[in-house]
Amino acid sequence: MGEQPWVETEFQTAGGTVRGRRSPDGITAVLGIPYAAAPFGAHRFRPPRPAARWSGSRDCTVFGPVAPQSAELPGAPVWRPGDEEVLTANVWAPPPSEAGPLPVLFWIHGGAYTFGSSAQPDFDGTALARAGVVVVSCNYRVGFEGFGHVPGFPDNRGLLDQVAALRWVRENIAAFGGDPGNVTVAGHSAGAGSAACLMVMEQARGLFRRAVAHSVPHGFFGVEVAAAITSRIAAEAGVPATGAGLLSASPQALVAASDKVAERCGDDPVTAVQAFDPVVFQPVLDGEVLPVDPLAALASGRAREVDLLVCHTLEEYWFLHEVGAVREVTSEPGLANFAEALSLPGRLVDGYRALMPDAPAQDRYLAIFGDAVFGEYSSRLAEHHARAGGRAYLARFARRRPRPGGGARPWHTADIPFAFGNLDAAGADFLIGGAPDAQDRALSRRMLRAWADFAACGDPGWPAVTADVTTVRVWAVPDDHLSDDAASAVRALWRGVPLEAAPDPEPVPAPVPGLTPELTTTSSPSDTFPARRTSK
Repeated sequence: MGEQPWVETEFQTAGGTVRGRRSPDGITAVLGIPYAAAPFGAHRFRPPRPAARWSGSRDCTVFGPVAPQSAELPGAPVWRPGDEEVLTANVWAPPPSEAGPLPVLFWIHGGAYTFGSSAQPDFDGTALARAGVVVVSCNYRVGFEGFGHVPGFPDNRGLLDQVAALRWVRENIAAFGGDPGNVTVAGHSAGAGSAACLMVMEQARGLFRRAVAHSVPHGFFGVEVAAAITSRIAAEAGVPATGAGLLSASPQALVAASDKVAERCGDDPVTAVQAFDPVVFQPVLDGEVLPVDPLAALASGRAREVDLLVCHTLEEYWFLHEVGAVREVTSEPGLANFAEALSLPGRLVDGYRALMPDAPAQDRYLAIFGDAVFGEYSSRLAEHHARAGGRAYLARFARRRPRPGGGARPWHTADIPFAFGNLDAAGADFLIGGAPDAQDRALSRRMLRAWADFAACGDPGWPAVTADVTTVRVWAVPDDHLSDDAASAVRALWRGVPLEAAPDPEPVPAPVPGLTPELTTTSSPSDTFPARRTSK
């Protein structure tokens, strides 16, 4: 008989003994560890509670169930009604180090605050663990269970779940060789938005010392907007929009109702952005869990003690268009309507036309939309943090793969398989435009090393942003380079354009005119992402 590719190994946590698997090169994976009790029954819509202790050795060799959602993502579990123990964490640990406890990277998955899971293959922590980092990821409540506004119950329950997972890390990570005093929170899209929120939440203070945020979305709801969305979801589910009424609806019913409301947002939006990108769940500026937009909070110096590494891709929204998640805008009048709906100045549209003179209206629309929602907001987070006395670094992902009949732009999500070192993971071929080549693998090694070094000591390997200079690391093939944003024509167009979220933007009572009546229907190979879903 051949030698087994792994061996079982045990660790003692505060909840009991857990059993994971160690590979021949010494990387241990311990999956599906409960960090909080099942958030259903008497605990539904409430803050997370400690998980019950268990006796004996708990088998933690497979991922735990995902939170209620309708998405089916490549290589990841799907939610099934009745799955309740959804608040679990995963750990990838290298062999013990003679130098002492290792830095910890805590990963928060994205998914428009609506779907996604820590079990997605491109989030496997093995390669980062080989670089000397203990990697932790977690599932948290998404969709209505995690971010729907429920009268009488706390908002932002998904963020509170993440805080509970970080407290689990502080209490338990030493058992896996990690340093509880050297934790870096990292996330992409909605996960990056979560990381930014955690930086300014009082409940998370002191639980981590650094943050990595890739493609941070500029998206928050005030309480009135969140309540208006809840009213639509409750009506679709056939229950009153009250705490008791929503509790009477099953998680499955609220998932289905939320999907239907999202499908209709394009023609009947609650906010202007929903006319173009029908995302119905975002963090709520509730005055308690999340009192203010993180951009404003960082500008005030709220989290200056936390080191920050920000990255975004150059063409974020081309991916969201590719998977049919956003409306098309193909004409100059439609582009003008889009800018007016988002309160963007006309000079901005004119400026993009000058920078992209040969591009069709749709390409300029996607460029503006991507920079409005991700690029400019992400860049300002780093700049505001630096100007308020924090240490911040900024990067942009510019790698593209042209090929006949397709390829991949430097679009939303394409950077994550590179940073994790998972270019061969299921679904990654679509994100990166085919099989990786030698230059791609070299870029992946550089990006992974930057994450590991930042988690270890707060320095990813290039100059920090200062009050006067925004130095940017541009990730590219065959080589990276540094750029100064003072010379960026795109950044110049955004100067003076406000991005801070208002506490309660007025709901939009009617659809925005001048748009095509249907969402795009282009889908990715093998249905990599569900229709009318983004990976935010």
